[in-house]
Formats: sequence, C-alpha cells, structure tokens
Amino acid sequence: MRRYWQKKPLLIRQAVAGIQPMLSRQQLFALAESEDAESRLVIQDSTSGHWRMRQGPFTRRSLPSLKQSHWSLLVQGVDLYNDSVAALRDQFRFIPDARLDDVMISYATDQGGVGPHFDSYDVFLLQVYGQRRWRISQQKDLSLRDDTPLKILRHFKAQETWLLEPGDMLYLPPHCAHEGVAVGECMTYSMGFKAQSPEALAQELLPRMADLQTFEASEASDLYRDPHQAATLHPARIPQQLQVFAHQALKKILLQKQASQLALGECLSEPKAQVWFQAQPSQDISSGVVLDRKTKMLYDDRCVYINGESWRCAGADAKTFRQLADKKFLSPKQIQTASTVLSELLQNWLQAGWLHVMRVKK
Repeated sequence: MRRYWQKKPLLIRQAVAGIQPMLSRQQLFALAESEDAESRLVIQDSTSGHWRMRQGPFTRRSLPSLKQSHWSLLVQGVDLYNDSVAALRDQFRFIPDARLDDVMISYATDQGGVGPHFDSYDVFLLQVYGQRRWRISQQKDLSLRDDTPLKILRHFKAQETWLLEPGDMLYLPPHCAHEGVAVGECMTYSMGFKAQSPEALAQELLPRMADLQTFEASEASDLYRDPHQAATLHPARIPQQLQVFAHQALKKILLQKQASQLALGECLSEPKAQVWFQAQPSQDISSGVVLDRKTKMLYDDRCVYINGESWRCAGADAKTFRQLADKKFLSPKQIQTASTVLSELLQNWLQAGWLHVMRVKK
C-alpha cells in the first residue's frame, strides 16, 4: 500500500499459489443467463479488427463457439452469487470496504480481450485459469477512439509486457493504460475498487441529505419573502433575490455535517439494484450469526450502516456492531451479552436475509 497503491503497477508472481477456478466455464455461462447478473460479450473480428459489444443476459446458444477466437464474456459481481469468490474478495480487506466495488470474472477464448484501455479505479487482476498476456503503459495520452462501442485508447504504446500464469496477479492504479489478451482459453478475476468523481458523488448524496431532513425545521420567518418587490415589465425573469435565497438554502443543507456523513454511509452501503435477499423466519441466534455475502455493512464514529440504512449507536452496542462489520460474524458469547435493542435488530436483519445463523461445526 505504501509503495504501490495509486502510484504504480505491481506484478505479484504466485500471489495465490495453486488457485483453481471457483466457477467452471459452464457455471459462469449459467450465471450470464440470469437477469440478476450484469454481463457483457465482447467480440473482435480477427480479420478486420472491428469490435462488437452486447449486453446480457445471454443464453448459451447466443454465445460464440468455444472454437472461435477473439471473444470475451465478462460477468460482474460474481462475489454476490458464490461463497468461494466472496471469500477471495474478503482477502482484499486490507483496503476499506467502502472502496470495494465487486469481483468480475472475464472468460476469454484464444486472443480474446477488450482492447487497450484504462480504468478510473484501482484493480487487482488475478489469473485463475490459462494464460493472459498483459501489456502495460503509464502514458499520459488517454484519448479514445471514436469508432468502437468500447473505450479503446487511440494511441497505445506498451512499455512492459507480462505473461500471467494461474496464481499470478497484477495490480493497476487508476488511469494506467493496459491491454490483456488471452493466450488460449483463460479466466481472469478482477477485484475492482471504485473511485467516484465529485460530481457523481454529489448527485448521490444531495437527494439523500434532503430526504434525511436532519436540519432544524424552518420557522415561518424563514420562508422566502419579497416585500420590496416592485411591479415588473419582465415577469419571466427570475428575481436575483430568489436566486440568492435558493443558494443559501442549499448551503444550509450542505453545512449539516452529520447529514452528509449519514448520507455517505447509507450511499456506500447501498446494495446494487439487482441485489435481493431471501426472507427468513425468526430463528434462535444463540449459536452466533454471520453476514450474508451480499450484505454491505460499514460504520463511523456515530452510526452503523447496513444495506443502505443507518442506526445511531454507542457504548457496548457500537462495539458489537463494529465487530460484526469488521469480522462479518458474532460469536455465541457476543450474542449472549447483546442488549435487547441489539438482539431485536439482529433478529430483524436475520428475517430480512441480511445475516444468517452461524452453522455449528460438528
């Protein structure tokens, strides 16, 4: 983290020695058939070099033949659907959960890839099956071609070339130009860590802050008034004093630090749109609980956030909640010492499918 994170690429030979695919090719194709999973198919014409891209879901018959070269199937968020992939994701928790996006699996036939490009986020590329040749460049020219459906670099000049075998991993910081091409059939797992722009983050936070309404209710004297408004010959012109009033109203919301923290916590813990949980009946939780692999749980100094909702907590309850968020489980002893409020919340989350009773090892 000190030497490479958001600074420069890092190749780690045998980062996960002896790794095997956690999903077979058939299982990955089956997941790509689901409307719940986001998937893309990228095909390059081996003769003309022309690129095509389609969005899933895909039936098996809609995918090219395995004997055809130059195509890739990319399936996002596989960690939400497979325990082994979720466990692999959790090995990267030396980076804050708030930054994690998902795990994508890229399957490719020989010469398959998505062209030279760059990402706006940090990514770890773990080779799990077969070989992939990566060409890397830290070039400043990031201009894109305008003749393809993909964001392919117009002028890509590789500075380094690495052939990755199963177990090898490549870390790339944001805006590092790269191209990965399959050497024979291969699978690559990508652990992505999102980095939002100020504009994108503001678009998510502002509506939440307004909905939270943690600021004090307005008095009648705070309402917009214009007792000195003169008769006008330009009725369609917005009064400048109304513009000033609107600006001050926005500033009042933005100055609510607690509201911005709440909005951020709820935003970061919000599951993606296609994520759903299986409701469960009330159960005895005395043997301990474990978070569902789809659950996103975070906390700060004042609140705990889980799946887009927030709770204010302090004292022993806060310590227990933080343990659950950090370790993703609570032991029987922690359950026994939990307060009534905490126990009721855990039971509610259990019934919502956000966590599960821990299995007792025999």
